[in-house]
Amino acid sequence: MLALTNQVQPYAWGSHTVIPELLGEPSPSADPQAELWLGAHPRGPSLVGDRSLADVIAAEPGATLGGQVVAEFGGRLPFLLKVLAAEHPLSIQVHPSAEQARAGFAAEEARGVPRDAPYRNYADDWPKPELICALTEFDALCGCRDVAQARELFEELVAAGAAGLRPYVEALRDATDVGAVIGRLLRLSRADAGALVTEVAAASVAARPRPEFGWTTRLAAQYPADAGVVVALLLNYVRLAPGEALYLPAGNMHAYLRGASVELMASSDNVIRGGLTAKHVDVPELLQVLDASSWHAGTISGERHGAEWVYPTGARHFQLSRVELDGAQATVGGGVPQILLCTAGQVSLRAADGHMTLTRGCAAFVGAETPALDVEGRGRLFRACTPLT
Repeated sequence: MLALTNQVQPYAWGSHTVIPELLGEPSPSADPQAELWLGAHPRGPSLVGDRSLADVIAAEPGATLGGQVVAEFGGRLPFLLKVLAAEHPLSIQVHPSAEQARAGFAAEEARGVPRDAPYRNYADDWPKPELICALTEFDALCGCRDVAQARELFEELVAAGAAGLRPYVEALRDATDVGAVIGRLLRLSRADAGALVTEVAAASVAARPRPEFGWTTRLAAQYPADAGVVVALLLNYVRLAPGEALYLPAGNMHAYLRGASVELMASSDNVIRGGLTAKHVDVPELLQVLDASSWHAGTISGERHGAEWVYPTGARHFQLSRVELDGAQATVGGGVPQILLCTAGQVSLRAADGHMTLTRGCAAFVGAETPALDVEGRGRLFRACTPLT
């Protein structure tokens, strides 16, 4: 049982309050604090004292990860846990499958693209499925709309004055998915994109109120010449209540808009962006990775097992659960690598090899050699682990 010190990523879209307050630090912070990383990814590994968690695992992979995890994933922690705090919208993006990640990483290595280059898409050769669980109300765009819904939405905007959308309405009439229209929009010149965004933003104000249209006007104000503003309308708008989650498999186009969440993913930093960002955009690669089929998965509320709510996904790399404690004691499973993060209250952890108390913002790594863990207190834990089957 090892206490973790975790790294903050200061991306421009981050909140100045959420992560500092979680960690008990001065708030608001001078710089944005977008993500708190808990794991062993080389771009931001957690520390155990003055050693990285990656080094701790590398020294004793069998004890920390367990034989089954080592056999399947090698000597690498398969998951990365984050706290995400979005004050401003993130980019429209997709993440690759395992096969796409291996091919993309190998291609960039062969071209000699530096590992830390800002224009690199593939930081590693792993896939990046992810699960996001809301800590606050959380607005997101997730997965492509059904073609009929997308056409109706564009028709509403045409009726409200966005004549520039007419060719896309016609293109959607005989389409089986929205992929071709997304490609056409993202390939527009900056001038043409700007003209269309101006029309669509004005029509969004004139049309009957919808949450999507409210976000269109906000995105247009921030990115007035970015066709991603229009592409956002082809994605499903979702508002999560605290405790609700979304699972995003490979190829799912998405953009997180606002709010705080816990995010769990395969231990990868592979992101291919299509718009709504000042960072590197690679439209051809995004279209190769994109799954444009309509998304109907919906939100996940969690399956209750005593004090623990488990968020099922079928992912091999990770499993997320939430433990709610009201003073009673509960037992959570062991035999797998896991990270426990306290987001509220105070919780005591006890196992055969020791004990530890976590307060809000504190986290611990528990290795596979620990068969089970007793937890007690008044508070909330998020538990990230690799499931065994």
